[in-house]
Amino acid sequence: MNKRAPIIYILDDEESVRRSLDSLFRSVGFATRTFVSTREFLAFERPDSDACLVLDIRLQGTSGLDFQEQLASQGIQIPVVLMTGHGDIPMSVRGMKAGAVDFLTKPFRDQDMLDAIASALKVDSKRRANQEQWVDIEKRFETLTSREQQVMLMVTRGLLNKQVAGDLGISEVTVKIHRGSAMKKMGARTLPDLVRMADALKQRGMKGAGNTTV
Repeated sequence: MNKRAPIIYILDDEESVRRSLDSLFRSVGFATRTFVSTREFLAFERPDSDACLVLDIRLQGTSGLDFQEQLASQGIQIPVVLMTGHGDIPMSVRGMKAGAVDFLTKPFRDQDMLDAIASALKVDSKRRANQEQWVDIEKRFETLTSREQQVMLMVTRGLLNKQVAGDLGISEVTVKIHRGSAMKKMGARTLPDLVRMADALKQRGMKGAGNTTV
């Protein structure tokens, strides 16, 4: 499947700024989409592609900083580049703590903005790659039998085969069989590989990943 081209979203209530940034980004080959308001942005059905949001701090009706936090609270994961004509240190600190990739004060150099966009797209590309990896791990975990899942999660906690066998009331040979089958289905070449997968499942909060009881 061909990967969609990255897209830059521009959210600013000043038409001149939107036009200027739109022209800048398109001149170097980026696809763009401009928005006047936060409501317009939220209503837009964003394609499945690497992306970032260039967001003005001072918007009519709400601040860009509040909107940045709103995106996070709604689980909308998109790297943000903040910009303002009235920037100050508290604003910058708040924006960066909330996860902004960069903070530019108007007027800024075109190259500074392009550098910020490049960094933001790298962040999003890495996030999406990790997300795809997590989804793949979850799908593989779901192919395991309930017993294989139990054995996998117990051995990745550091329990010996003998301990797992005792806790589950099965033989060590059976534990080894389930462990080998789990590793094969998960695509884990070594036990450390399996441990990393189990940790990823727990971090994602997948149902059953933290349950090792019979």
